[in-house]
Amino acid sequence: MTLIRAWLDLPIGAVFLVLAACLAVVTIAIHWLSFGRITRPWAQGIAGVVAPYAGVLAVLFALLTGFLANDIWERERQAERAVLAERDGLMAAHELSAAITADMTGLRDALRAYVQVVVAEEWPLMEEGGRSAAADDALDALLREVAKPGAAAAAGQVVHGALLGSLLQVRRARDDRLLLSGDQADQTKWAAVLILALLTLIALGIVHLERPRAQLAALVLFAVATAATLGLVAVRERPFAGAERVLPTPLEEVLATVTAAAPR
Repeated sequence: MTLIRAWLDLPIGAVFLVLAACLAVVTIAIHWLSFGRITRPWAQGIAGVVAPYAGVLAVLFALLTGFLANDIWERERQAERAVLAERDGLMAAHELSAAITADMTGLRDALRAYVQVVVAEEWPLMEEGGRSAAADDALDALLREVAKPGAAAAAGQVVHGALLGSLLQVRRARDDRLLLSGDQADQTKWAAVLILALLTLIALGIVHLERPRAQLAALVLFAVATAATLGLVAVRERPFAGAERVLPTPLEEVLATVTAAAPR
C-alpha cells in the first residue's frame, strides 16, 4: 500500500511514466515467458485456454476501474460544491452587512481578512491535506463580530439571524473543503484494480500462446489502454492538488467584491 501511495503522490508526468514502465515490463516478461527458448516448452503446456476466460477478467477490471473512477470524480464534485457553498455564504454575509444601517466596518474587514488568508495561505496547504491556523483564527474573529453584544439589536433579529446563518454555512463549507482535501480513495481499491490489470495481461498472454505477434499486439494494446485510463484517474485522486485541482476562483471573486466595496 505504501508503494501505491508513493506512486499517487508523484507529479502527473511521473504517474503516467511509472505506470507505463511497469506495464511494459510485465508485457515483455509475459511475451518472453511465452516464447523464450527456455520457457516456451513449459508455456505451450498450458495452451488451449479459451478466449472468454480473458474476457471475464477484463470485465471485472473494467467494472472495478469504473467504481474507483466514480468515487474519485464524485469527491471532486463535492469539493467544487463545498467551495461554491463557501462563496455563497461569504457573499450573502457581505451583502447583508451592507444592507444594515449600523456601522458594520469591523465585520466586513474580518470577512475580507478571512478570504485573504484562505486564498493566499490555506489553499496551497491543502495540496498536502493541510489547513491554516491563521484561517481558523480569521473565521473565529468573523464569528465574534457577529456575536458581539448589540449586533442583533443593530441589525434586527431577522437580518442578524440570516447573517449568522450565512457565516455558519461558511464554516460548514470550509470544514467540508478541508475534509475533502485530505480524503483519498481506499488504497485497497487501487490495489485490486492493479492486480486485476496484471491478471488480465497474463490471461491475454495465455489465450495467445500459439501466435507471438497476435499475443504481443493484444498485450501492448491492453497495456496502453490501462496506462492511459488509470493514469487519468490517478491524477484526479486529490481534488485540491495537481494540474486538474479545484481552484480558489470563486473565493477570489468574493475577495475582489469585498475589496472594491471597502471605503478608501
